[in-house]
Amino acid sequence: MPPDNGIFIVYAVIIGIFYFLVFRPQRQRQKELKTMLGNLKKNDEVVTSSGIHGTVVIVKDKTVVVRVDENCRIEFDKDVITMIQSNSVKVEVVK
Repeated sequence: MPPDNGIFIVYAVIIGIFYFLVFRPQRQRQKELKTMLGNLKKNDEVVTSSGIHGTVVIVKDKTVVVRVDENCRIEFDKDVITMIQSNSVKVEVVK
């Protein structure tokens, strides 16, 4: 029994839908993240993938030094920076 040509069309449509719903948006997010990390500069407020908030102090080739408290600096790989927060709203902590 010869294979039905209609099944190949169905597979092609499924693969096309999968591409536009999964692969393409993921590539766009990766491109945006790469651009964001390339534009990272001193005094940017950032959030890491582990949820640590801080201010960029030093930008190196593959790492950044982030100030998380007055006397605490931590060096992270650039890959763990997930978001740059806007500097428009700063919340002061009352002691």
